[in-house]
Amino acid sequence: MRSGGDARLITLPAAELAPRIAAYDAVRGAERRRIAIGGVVLLALVLVSGWVAQVRPGLIWDRGSQFFGYFDRLFTLEQGAHAGQRVWMDPAEWFWGLGKWLDLLGDTILMAYTGTLLGATGALVLGLLAAGNTVTNPWLRATVKRLLEFCRTVPEIVFALIFVIAFGLGPLPGVLALAIHSLGALGKQTTELVENIDMKPVEGLQSTGANWAQMARFAVVPQILPGFLGYALLRFEINVRGAAVLGFVGAGGIGQDLIEAVRKFYYNDVAALLVLIILTVFIIDTLTGFARRWLLEGRA
Repeated sequence: MRSGGDARLITLPAAELAPRIAAYDAVRGAERRRIAIGGVVLLALVLVSGWVAQVRPGLIWDRGSQFFGYFDRLFTLEQGAHAGQRVWMDPAEWFWGLGKWLDLLGDTILMAYTGTLLGATGALVLGLLAAGNTVTNPWLRATVKRLLEFCRTVPEIVFALIFVIAFGLGPLPGVLALAIHSLGALGKQTTELVENIDMKPVEGLQSTGANWAQMARFAVVPQILPGFLGYALLRFEINVRGAAVLGFVGAGGIGQDLIEAVRKFYYNDVAALLVLIILTVFIIDTLTGFARRWLLEGRA
């Protein structure tokens, strides 16, 4: 308490202070007991889950050296003047197929870009139709939501396998698989964006007699556009990785060469392809990160 320029600390008598300290210690003790019990329960659940799923930590200990041994082989040259040395001692030998791999990597990026663009376009429309504050018809909302759930629940590689059977090998199955999965994921995020908008512009347009399309175009889309584009950029980054994996089932891109190198035990090729994919994802992640921050700052 401050009075006349002097600060004095007000203390309670010991008889009044002791019950308060005891009450505080009791509350803290109960909190610590809850944390301890929660930790024990969580540990027990982890152990039981591991036992049911037949996860054996001892197996990791026994065979962990094989894991590290595989990476040792990846980065050891198998042929050339520097055979037996690390791959970076002879970059020309390591990246002998760089021209071909860059072309395939370009195909992978284009697959991800086209799939993201198609999926985002559909997600914007379906996200508007699934939002409870812009569509009053419950049957329409439920139908669109179930469709979006189906699109994002089925793994991309399953869609890719189906499309490979239907359309043959090549980038088209990969593009379609990425587009459908992006549609489901972005559609859900778009719905959440729409349901959190300011409804005053919507009500204003509706009071003037605007139809649903005009209301969505002029009152809803401008509010969600920065966030939607941020999600779309993030999805593009995810799809670049997904496009590389889809090549495993013949859906085009650099993944086809990667799985072939893995199956034929071309260790140096596997390492080179992984380095290219990692560098590509790093660059795209950096660029899309800058773009997302710019969009969010503009929205703020």
